[in-house]
Amino acid sequence: MRKLTAVCIGLLFAPIPSVLASENLPAKPFAQAVWLPEQGQWLVTPWYQYTEFENVWRGSQKENITVKDHGFDQNDGMVLTEYGIKQNWAADLLLGYTSLATRSFSTPPGTVQTTAGIMDVTFGLRWQVLNETNTTCKYTPTLTLRAGGIYHGSYHGNFPFAPGNDSVGVEPSVLLSKNFGWDGFGMYGNLGYRHMRSGGNSQIFGSVGLSQRYNGFNFNGGYRHQQDTGGVDIGGSGNTIIYTPKAKEYNQYYEVGVGYTDHRAWHYQFYLAQNFNGRNTGDKTIYGIYFTMPFGGHKAGADQRQ
Repeated sequence: MRKLTAVCIGLLFAPIPSVLASENLPAKPFAQAVWLPEQGQWLVTPWYQYTEFENVWRGSQKENITVKDHGFDQNDGMVLTEYGIKQNWAADLLLGYTSLATRSFSTPPGTVQTTAGIMDVTFGLRWQVLNETNTTCKYTPTLTLRAGGIYHGSYHGNFPFAPGNDSVGVEPSVLLSKNFGWDGFGMYGNLGYRHMRSGGNSQIFGSVGLSQRYNGFNFNGGYRHQQDTGGVDIGGSGNTIIYTPKAKEYNQYYEVGVGYTDHRAWHYQFYLAQNFNGRNTGDKTIYGIYFTMPFGGHKAGADQRQ
């Protein structure tokens, strides 16, 4: 078990090869999925995420694409449902609706183009291998493995910077959390791979950062990375674009967030992510807000160290 823990920690901090990624499958930020509902408990999370960008990287060249002071606007409304199957095992399902609008590459110029539909559906099974709260070893982290699946949504997959991967796929990942130093201080991390069977490119994704819990509040900040393992550069110039779901995307973000858990174990979360480097992608600002409600189980709420 010590070997497994060491390997997972090493993977989280190892350099990721410079192949390229996509920000189209929302997941709870700051590796919060490392924590599971207790046996027989449901966690229901209504969720809204807004993404905007006025600049894009066409290949590695950055350019402004605003028309009438507008770029791209994406709205995602979702519900995440989690269930504790048994001790250390849980299932999750994310369903939602997405819309994306732009004037940047329309004909005639300046008219609004949109695509909307059911988001890519994600579902998974999680196994919490280690839990730092029920061990006598102070070096033990909380470690969770997830095996997930992806089913493509109903939006237009060839729409520029489409709001999904337009593909069926599988998604194994590892999530890690560890408290150290003073009370409530610690780190989080995750690393995963998406193998796409059709449509879009396979991807590597991960994040790492620090967290601080204090009187029900939780503050997080870190780095998020996503990159495709193949693909092509988008083409065109000016107000024309040649886009494909096979575009070779690369994203690097800073991410910050603040959450609060009340006396009912309801958790409220706000987060913000900002691109600082990319390829074949928008220079995105991402805002998200959700709250998680526990139902059932043997106590008011699971130990969600969010």
